[in-house]
Amino acid sequence: MSASPAIGSFEGFSDVKLVGRQVRYEQLSFWLNPVGAVFTVGFSVVFLILLGATAGNTRISFYGNIRLVQYYVPGFAAYGVMAACFNILAITLVNRREMGLLKRLRLSPLPTWALLSAIVLSSMVIATVEVVILLAVGRLGFSVHFPDNVGAFVVAIVVGMLCFSALGVAMSTLVPNQGAAGPVVSIIFFVLLFLSGLWFPIKPGSGLARFSSYFPVHHLISAVFAPFDTQKGASPWAWHDLLVVAIWGVVGAIVAVRRWKWSPRRG
Repeated sequence: MSASPAIGSFEGFSDVKLVGRQVRYEQLSFWLNPVGAVFTVGFSVVFLILLGATAGNTRISFYGNIRLVQYYVPGFAAYGVMAACFNILAITLVNRREMGLLKRLRLSPLPTWALLSAIVLSSMVIATVEVVILLAVGRLGFSVHFPDNVGAFVVAIVVGMLCFSALGVAMSTLVPNQGAAGPVVSIIFFVLLFLSGLWFPIKPGSGLARFSSYFPVHHLISAVFAPFDTQKGASPWAWHDLLVVAIWGVVGAIVAVRRWKWSPRRG
């Protein structure tokens, strides 16, 4: 009777080790393509540097008279999460599906749950690298302070990763073929970014703010910005925004499960 818990613990450890090994392979595949890796990670960094340098000492009156670059740093941290867990993940899954890689990997001894978990976790690792680099650039290059509440910041980042990973997988099931993956995913992604206040702060209560409130992009930017907010009495926990992001994540997971296909689409 006493051997059963030990066996269960050993199997659980083996599962974790299996996923960890596959995540390592996914990371090797990503970083051994230096051009793709540099453009994926460096895109947000370059834009932060350009916008931060352009903003100078410009301040935002309706966000407590903070410097504009203080808004850009958490905004691009949220962008790094969305780019890795939605944009890149969706395109990668479509490409692998249409090339037949997913179907072949499914026939391998590797459990399908371990494969999908490793792909999603690898995207989260890339997103984490982006966030760390962006925070370092903001601190060293523009003297932007780190989040006042680290716990709230980490929770917002993790919730964003889970939500947009689910949405990325769901989006991959809606794209019909490999050629359409890049244009379709990128257009949807960047239009929502433009309308959700990444490039410029949206005044609370405006028409654009009400429109963008229907989508998770704006809410994730707000949730990541909240721990940086220096206004007196401002809460670092954007519970409403986190709830909306989580609901979108659940919807994305449902769509992903219902529409997921291993084989390439024909016709």
